[in-house]
Parts: sequence; C-alpha cells; structure tokens
Amino acid sequence: MNRREFFTAFVPSSKGVSIRPPYTDEKTDYSPCKECDAPCASECETGVITRDEEGFPVLSFIKTGCTYCERCAEVCPSGVISRDKPDRIRAQVFIDPKLCSAWKGVLCFSCKEPCIDNAIRFEGLYKPVIIADRCTSCGFCISVCPTGAIKVRGYEA
Repeated sequence: MNRREFFTAFVPSSKGVSIRPPYTDEKTDYSPCKECDAPCASECETGVITRDEEGFPVLSFIKTGCTYCERCAEVCPSGVISRDKPDRIRAQVFIDPKLCSAWKGVLCFSCKEPCIDNAIRFEGLYKPVIIADRCTSCGFCISVCPTGAIKVRGYEA
C-alpha cells in the first residue's frame, strides 16, 4: 500500500448510483451481462471496469481512470457496450471543499495534473472547482487526490 492509498483508506466512500462504462446510455439493458464472462472488464486497458454484485459492469476509479480506448465496446459480445452509444461516462465529478487541501490553503495540484481536459480551474493557487461542461468524468483526478476530496456521483438510469 502506498502513502496515497493509506490516507484515502480513512476517507469515507461516496456510495450511490453505480457508475456505468462509457458507450452506454440511459436506455441500456444490462441483463445480458449476467450471463457474460465480462470481456469488457478483462480487456479494459486501465482496469477501471469491474462487475457489481448483480454481474453488471461498473467503473471503479480507486487506482486510475478511463482512457476511452473503446476496447470495452469492441469486445462486448452482446452490444450492451457499443460504439454506437455515447462515449461519455454518465456521472458528475465534484470537489468537496471540506476535504480538499487546496481549499484549506495548502498548495496542491494533484487533481489538475492528470486532467487532460483542462476541466479543473483554480482561483489563484487555491480553491479548485470542476468545470462541468469540460469534464468527461474519466476519473483520473479521483484516484490521485491525497485526501479523497474528489467525488463522483452516477446519474440514475
């Protein structure tokens, strides 16, 4: 366990609606996934696709994020995950100012560095916020936050 994993182990997790992979939409029927051997998860280049207790694909941003490589859509045998569907993760990423070091006056740019979409804006050196219309919900900022201040909330299907 590295130092970041140690400290984030003490931060309460944000339970809620499951975060589904990209290349799905609000009308996606996940029932074929119950009988599937989940090539989407085994072929995921970053390992963010896992299965929930019902066997449905979900995303876990504990260690990294989604690169939108399309591999999950390419290997899905039933078309549940498909390139014909939106290449967005249906989730909202946000920063909890109560947990964020930068909001407390500490110089920390851990979240900004991995954000290739330039979706995190700082007021001066402090007070980062997620710019919703730029954020792709890829999750790379979540795993690098040393205090667990970056949260993700899935949208109801």
